[in-house]
Amino acid sequence: MIKILALVMVIGGAIALVLGIMGIFGSMSTGVSPWALAILGGIFFLSGISLLKYRKDTDVIDAENRH
Repeated sequence: MIKILALVMVIGGAIALVLGIMGIFGSMSTGVSPWALAILGGIFFLSGISLLKYRKDTDVIDAENRH
């Protein structure tokens, strides 16, 4: 379950980051502040990557506790 959440955070963060950067440089208008999209996209992308890298999935933790 943690891996699914992390993957959603990575994908959503990457999309928001790209839209924010494109909005900052003027090639796309999203209707919201491009700086907010870029900052939140960066935060979500980095936190999703760190969750994927350092956390064990709940299925693995349950299997380790059974043995």
